[in-house]
Amino acid sequence: MPRRLIANIYVPDTALVARAIEYVRDCYEPYLFNHVMRSWLFASRIAELQGVPYDAEILAVSTLLHDLGLVKAFDGPLRFEVEGANAARAFAHKEGLDERRTQLIWDSVALNSTPSIGLHKESEVALCTMGISVDWGSGWCYDSVDTPAMNSIVEAFPRLRMKERFARAICGIVESRPETTYDTFARDFGERFVPNYRPPSLVDSLFNSPFEE
Repeated sequence: MPRRLIANIYVPDTALVARAIEYVRDCYEPYLFNHVMRSWLFASRIAELQGVPYDAEILAVSTLLHDLGLVKAFDGPLRFEVEGANAARAFAHKEGLDERRTQLIWDSVALNSTPSIGLHKESEVALCTMGISVDWGSGWCYDSVDTPAMNSIVEAFPRLRMKERFARAICGIVESRPETTYDTFARDFGERFVPNYRPPSLVDSLFNSPFEE
């Protein structure tokens, strides 16, 4: 597979990856485009350091498309990760990918914010989760990337007030579709930042069930 350097990280240089980059460049705000590019490059660097076998094209497409659910065009009644995964699947089908590769993309996007599951899936899903986690600066994977690579990637794709802008986007989902946030990380943003947010409770679901006992 042909490769090229982006921010000193080797990545696949194929038509599929090029189309994915252009697709998200058109879809995302600049801060979100930079976030997915950093996440992809972090994931690629982790894969290089770990030496694990993986499908580099699928990792690229998955990580680049993982936040489509935050784009207005893909608003819907489901949690934003699932709306994004469905949009990513549509992209994969349009590109003619087979069902296994398409499913890996769907799983990567749907589970991108659920590391307790994603990190234990196939290499592509786990690496996608790791790359995204690094860009959050979370305790899960931040130390997996060496300092020179970290500096090179952030310099090439600046954060552009990522923390503030991403928080605002998630709070917008909490405000407009609170019913989709009861079992997602968006709930944390709602409880911290959105007045009068009252997510559904799974405890209530259990104790209000119709069974007599």
